[in-house]
Amino acid sequence: MKLSQFNYNLPAKLVATHPTPDRDDCKLMVVDRKKQKIEHKVFKDILKYFDEGDVLIMNNTRVFPARLSGEKEKTGAMITVFLLRELNRESLLWDVYVDPARKIRIGNKLYFGQNDELVAEVIDNTTSRGRTLRFLYDGSYDNFKALIYRLGQTPIPDHILQARNVEPEDEERYQTVFASEEGAVMAPTAGLHFSRALLKRMEIKGIDTAFLTLHCGLGNVREIDVEDLTKHRVDSEKLIISEEASQIVNKGIDNHRKICAVGTSVLKGMETSVSFGGRLKPYDGWTNKFIFPPYDFNIANCMISNFHAPLSSLFMSVCAFGGYELIMKAYEEAIKKEYRFLTFGDAMLII
Repeated sequence: MKLSQFNYNLPAKLVATHPTPDRDDCKLMVVDRKKQKIEHKVFKDILKYFDEGDVLIMNNTRVFPARLSGEKEKTGAMITVFLLRELNRESLLWDVYVDPARKIRIGNKLYFGQNDELVAEVIDNTTSRGRTLRFLYDGSYDNFKALIYRLGQTPIPDHILQARNVEPEDEERYQTVFASEEGAVMAPTAGLHFSRALLKRMEIKGIDTAFLTLHCGLGNVREIDVEDLTKHRVDSEKLIISEEASQIVNKGIDNHRKICAVGTSVLKGMETSVSFGGRLKPYDGWTNKFIFPPYDFNIANCMISNFHAPLSSLFMSVCAFGGYELIMKAYEEAIKKEYRFLTFGDAMLII
């Protein structure tokens, strides 16, 4: 399939700029692939679709204050740096994304903080906007990380920042309630709808949960600039699947239960580490898997997703899972019924 086939008109008024007051009170569209039927519910109704022994797999990555605002040496030009991944702890080397990057060259120094408390030197170009930075800091690593946390900001998506001022509760609402493993630049948005009360009700009903860690990066929202999707390359992201998570999922597979991926990041993670027999394997490494139609999924037989932007890799993954024509129809209906889109928007369950 081609990039242009994943375009649709998203009215600006449907882009959610605030979360719902309660996480599990957003709208839920239920898309039944077998019956080719669409229903409209509330997210907390999701319990009705799962029974004892079914498995929900969630991404427990935690967003950290990865956005640093600074200045370029000599010119004082304002720049924004997103810390993507730590390359070397001892040398304080990081892969970063710089905006704007056009005039940031190897050898340039970048200054952060009101009194230039933190300085970094550009030592390599990795992509058109990617750079490798060495932070010039003499203190301990713990003090360095504390400084990053003090100077950095949670990378709330631009479509929210451009619409309003950031509020104190935004940082908490931009984390899932089960976020525990620090390293993401973007939140796994499908998980944002789960409240602690809903998780407890799932537990009481006997629904199993398993957690993997995939540190979501900016590649998920980067513009795709090739019409032929086979030529698009996505950024690598750190992925960890534990033995325990594999066992929970494989038990569900053996018992012919629902295996539900909570979000496209979970789909990507599981499809990265699947055996020839269609079972989930433990994993500790990197993934740059790009899922778009047509694609045969090996493990998940249902999924939860947000409503994603047109032409995005996230939207393509949902189309691959739900079926292109059915998902396009579902999005058309979501727009008609004024569902809320993107990060703080409403949810979809595909069964």
